[in-house]
Amino acid sequence: MEVVHESSYQAASKVAGSIAAHFVKHLIAAQENQEEDLAIVPEPRLIEKMIDIAFWASLQREEGHAPRISLAFLMPSQAGKPLLFQKRLPLNSKVLSKLAPGVERPGVHVGVWCEGDELYIWGTTTKLPNYCFVLDVSEPGLLVVKHRRIIGLGKFTNVAVLKGDQVKVVDENSALLPDSPAMLTSLLGLDSSPLWNDPVNVLIQIAVSMRAHQHGGILLVTPAGNDCWKESIVQPLQYPVYPAFSGVADLTSHDCRKVTDIHWQTALKREIDNITGLTAVDGATVINDKHELLTFGAKIARASKSTPVDQVLLMEPVIGGGPVLVHPSGIGGTRHFSAAQFIHDQKNALALVASQDGYFTIFSWSPHHQLVQGHRIDILLI
Repeated sequence: MEVVHESSYQAASKVAGSIAAHFVKHLIAAQENQEEDLAIVPEPRLIEKMIDIAFWASLQREEGHAPRISLAFLMPSQAGKPLLFQKRLPLNSKVLSKLAPGVERPGVHVGVWCEGDELYIWGTTTKLPNYCFVLDVSEPGLLVVKHRRIIGLGKFTNVAVLKGDQVKVVDENSALLPDSPAMLTSLLGLDSSPLWNDPVNVLIQIAVSMRAHQHGGILLVTPAGNDCWKESIVQPLQYPVYPAFSGVADLTSHDCRKVTDIHWQTALKREIDNITGLTAVDGATVINDKHELLTFGAKIARASKSTPVDQVLLMEPVIGGGPVLVHPSGIGGTRHFSAAQFIHDQKNALALVASQDGYFTIFSWSPHHQLVQGHRIDILLI
């Protein structure tokens, strides 16, 4: 008689089919494009079982610490030079919570495979095939399903986020809406560049770093060589930077061969953290589109010849995520309202807003709708 695993975490059964369909769609397209080193898609019942086990493991404690662990579904032969256990371990919540302290560093994945309907752990790996199914236990009750990008860029593409009984499945078609910002299309795997020094990829790294410091903040990105942004900032500036600080800009100006070097990537991350740390200071941090730091702790004010912003087109790149028209005050607090006003006045700019509770919003101007638009992208940054 066939033994069927029944999930006690009901969200797992609701989302498993949609997740499997996502991976199948991308792998078929990759095969048609004759891509190599492709992963194998787990069946929906296996996805359900992995999510169920990972959820209950996330609620346990090992020496007082919540587990942070990344599970990857692949055979050892697909993992380059994996760390192999002499004896495979059963995949259950108890084993995961015990194992978690040793594998919680970024880039380390616990290798999971199956024999029939039974899932087991064979070891760990730092190398994954393209479109490999990855399940991250990020914090108690928070799971993220993602896959490695075909171009191999560090930030994985998120597929779904499960938090308690809330399930959000990423809608890739949301990037096809008019005037979608380049950050969104890149995060969703469209128009992605494999270069770490690509301007959009640098902004994504900045966004991840802003969200990580958990203090909240605003980053305004303005056109280089244009001082019109000062019309929307209270003068005099509290912390002007002169000359403009070019730590990130100097590194991103290197040629493509240099940016593959791990030392260069480490230096870039250090410079990005240097800038994004300043976004924790009350007020807005301003950089130009060459990533040169102009000021921080700046107070946003409505430009003298402008009108108050009264509507924002708000959307989230998930199934059922909008767009809807809202008043800026309905998005968040003062940060969101002032950022929306800044974009209303400075239509060539971009505003990134991080909340202390983890929400992250991109504000930009939509020529198509003649409105400020807000894309809530925290689901893509986890």
